[in-house]
Amino acid sequence: MSIDLKPKLLSGNQAVAWAATHLGVSLGTGYPGTPSTEILENFSLLGGRAQWAPNEKVALEVGIGVAYGGARALVTMKHVGVNVAADPLFTVAYTGVQGGLVLVSADDPGLASSQNEQDNRRYAVAASVMMIEPSDAQEAYDFLFDAFALSETWKLPVMFRMTTRVCHSRGIVTPREPSPQAEPPHFVRNRAAYVMIPGYARPAHKRMRDKMERILAWNETSPLNKIYEGSTSLGIVTASVAFEHAREAAPQASILKLGMTYPLPVELIRKFRDSVKRCVVIEEGDPYMVDAMRAAGIECEGKTEMYRFGELNITRVRRILANDTSEEPALPKGKPPELCKGCPHRMAFSVMKKYDCVISGDIGCYTLSVLPPFETHDSCVCMGASIGVGLGLRHALPDDEARRLISVIGDSTFMHSGLTGLAEMVYNPPKTGHIVVILDNGTTAMTGMQEHPGTGRTLDHKKTGRIVFEEVARAMGVTNVIVIENTSEFEKAFRESLAKDELTLIVLRKLCRLAEPKLKQYQAATESCHD
Repeated sequence: MSIDLKPKLLSGNQAVAWAATHLGVSLGTGYPGTPSTEILENFSLLGGRAQWAPNEKVALEVGIGVAYGGARALVTMKHVGVNVAADPLFTVAYTGVQGGLVLVSADDPGLASSQNEQDNRRYAVAASVMMIEPSDAQEAYDFLFDAFALSETWKLPVMFRMTTRVCHSRGIVTPREPSPQAEPPHFVRNRAAYVMIPGYARPAHKRMRDKMERILAWNETSPLNKIYEGSTSLGIVTASVAFEHAREAAPQASILKLGMTYPLPVELIRKFRDSVKRCVVIEEGDPYMVDAMRAAGIECEGKTEMYRFGELNITRVRRILANDTSEEPALPKGKPPELCKGCPHRMAFSVMKKYDCVISGDIGCYTLSVLPPFETHDSCVCMGASIGVGLGLRHALPDDEARRLISVIGDSTFMHSGLTGLAEMVYNPPKTGHIVVILDNGTTAMTGMQEHPGTGRTLDHKKTGRIVFEEVARAMGVTNVIVIENTSEFEKAFRESLAKDELTLIVLRKLCRLAEPKLKQYQAATESCHD
């Protein structure tokens, strides 16, 4: 296959995918979530092997297996996905890897499409994994080469932290010569490294800490960190997209731009601080670098609490530099999001509202039912929490109120984290029973119509094994399972289920209207392949 090496106009996500093809990444895996989704989709379009996992934990575990086998693995997810993947992440930092393992964490400052604004730089510190932060599309491409080189040099995973602005902003990207891995994949047995019983984990922890000390020493002179010389009256320490804003907001300033932000090159920062009269740290989210610098005795200014929320931009950086804490101008109000016209979820929530249900909800486009005109969601915590939270409420509430409590979850979210909630429902049932409604629209709609294990199609829409929700529920012991494909039958089934002290799963199966034409094409193609 010929490889195109002409410069291209690409988003940060596309640049990562392009770099992955030039690196010969063996497998790209992850769970779709804005702003990371397009990485694997583009990697697949470019000919790479990419697949969606049921959730981020499974994706990282599969990636770890690829890297244990001496091949290169790219694992992608949005910031809250790292919460799900944290269990294997913390331990693979101990075990190390044989091949390259890069975990993309796409953070979402400003909550463009997320339930929280967490700063995943904290994960790199807590898990003790290297962290690289590109500031634009070109660096997203270039730094992925560096990330795999570092992973393979030190035999450790690397966290590749992007943000919404880096993921989606476009720039001209000039490629490098391809750099496929030199050795073919091969598993080298090393039980003391890969089997984390306490006797092996204790020395593994020490090996990991020793490596991080040596990586820190390397990072003090790393080419990933750059100094842009300017006036000595103002020095700015920054990283990621905040660097772009800082350069434009204060073109006269001296700037230390960090590319590897964990382990933080403290002595490089100290030397830079000593070269300027005033030192300001410009960073989105938490005061991660400010805290680390002050802990090391480096005098610096950070932003006030009001700038901790939302994305930075040129205007906000200028305000930070001017110590301006006056109220920021209100952003113009846009049109509130809503469920699409003709969406089958609309009918379902109309029925639930009619019966004054308390709805333990979940994450997906149906979460928009919390807004007018439905105003039906009463909780939404994280992927899959609708079932557990709903069960907890059922246990706590008086019977009359408990019987109005239901859990609502989407099909992709059910595959992500709903199965264990269903197990809890069977194992520790409330005395009034419980009702779970799966709104199965045949796709992962909220993030752009991606496939999942319940659709029977792979990332590139080819036929594969399909998980059938109702069959799984029956096998797990749910006593009453109802499948509805004609929306007119939903209210009767729902009303009757509310009246029972029984465990009930209702699967409302109706294709997403927005994706229906494409989904029918995919279904027809897979059915013809089956025939």
